[in-house]
Amino acid sequence: MERSTYFARLLLTVCIVSLLAACGSRTIESDLGIKGAPDWVNQGSQALNDKGGRLFHGIGSAPEMNDDALQKAAADNRARAELASILSSYMDVVIQDYTATAGDGEQTFNEQALSRQVDSVTRINLGGARIIANWRNPDTGVIYSLAELDMQQVREVVNTAGEMDPGLRRHIRDHGDNLFDQVSRRN
Repeated sequence: MERSTYFARLLLTVCIVSLLAACGSRTIESDLGIKGAPDWVNQGSQALNDKGGRLFHGIGSAPEMNDDALQKAAADNRARAELASILSSYMDVVIQDYTATAGDGEQTFNEQALSRQVDSVTRINLGGARIIANWRNPDTGVIYSLAELDMQQVREVVNTAGEMDPGLRRHIRDHGDNLFDQVSRRN
């Protein structure tokens, strides 16, 4: 890889990390300000590192409907979609970090192939996502759902993904938690 390409990728990685840092802070204020709502509703979707582990949380909601089961299913599906977005953002940071560190000219890789592998890992991991809470706003009838995915589940899928680039797998194993911690501190 040419030196200028390496520096361009390094600059891109720094820009992405800077943008993620600008997106939030660790002190979580009530985003929605819904009185009486559980904290998770007001905190919104995030990657968080706490006593429960390294967790991805996705929050979804659905407006009042005539069918309670359909409304709950819609909120659950939106929470999973939000979780997919968060996991995809995390994996983008991982792949950018990997391409920056592996791009020293000694290792070659196909970025499109890596991107497809990351997309595949994201889809597989969502199968392990669980809906861990629901809440109905008594004033509006809106249902909120909380989907959760543990970083340990992500690592297990990465370790068993047959077609994953071995260097990327090793990078996630060796640096995944540190990258998660960096991303979670920005939320």
